[in-house]
Amino acid sequence: MVDSFVDFILAQDPNQVIILLMLLSAIENIFPPVPADLAAALGAFWAVRTGHSPAWIGFLCFAANQASAVLVYYWVRARGEAVLRSRLFRSLMPEEAQPLVARNIDRFGGLGVFVSRFLPGLRAAVLPFAAIHGLTPARTLWPAAFASFLWYAALTIAGSALGLAYEEVKATVAAVTGTLGLVGLSLLALAFFFLWRTARDRRRRKLNLKEGR
Repeated sequence: MVDSFVDFILAQDPNQVIILLMLLSAIENIFPPVPADLAAALGAFWAVRTGHSPAWIGFLCFAANQASAVLVYYWVRARGEAVLRSRLFRSLMPEEAQPLVARNIDRFGGLGVFVSRFLPGLRAAVLPFAAIHGLTPARTLWPAAFASFLWYAALTIAGSALGLAYEEVKATVAAVTGTLGLVGLSLLALAFFFLWRTARDRRRRKLNLKEGR
């Protein structure tokens, strides 16, 4: 499937290719399974192959990704209360644990956003989550933009350096993304376990108070 995609973009009009790569980069923040990392690396590969500037292509992919991230952040920020009351959010995040999460977000703030934007398992979720818990745009969007800029720069350099060696591009991106993805999923699992345990302990304390223990 990926090989067919590469053949497809190499045969298309350059303007259409650039728009496609930007769309793939942007959609990641709305639908995380979209391979935005692969799009950025292949964009640099395509640019070298076709005589375009890989730095310019990388910047366009970064700009598209960041634009959609900002839109998602402000959309969730404007509807924070509705999101907090939604059944889906409450099923994922118990109400008893939400104040604790809010305090931790306020404590780590921009540093947490910066680190999370490097982790595929958490990258798309960190901005909406920060918006829900009131992290300001300055403490959210600037760290996110800086992290994304570094990440897209690294992908562009990797794709450009490997040039026409497509198999090496695919293997390198898959290895890096896979490793970071495992780290992100592990952190996410630990976070949910901690929140579940906190909510359970609070329910037990409330039950004990009601029973007069």
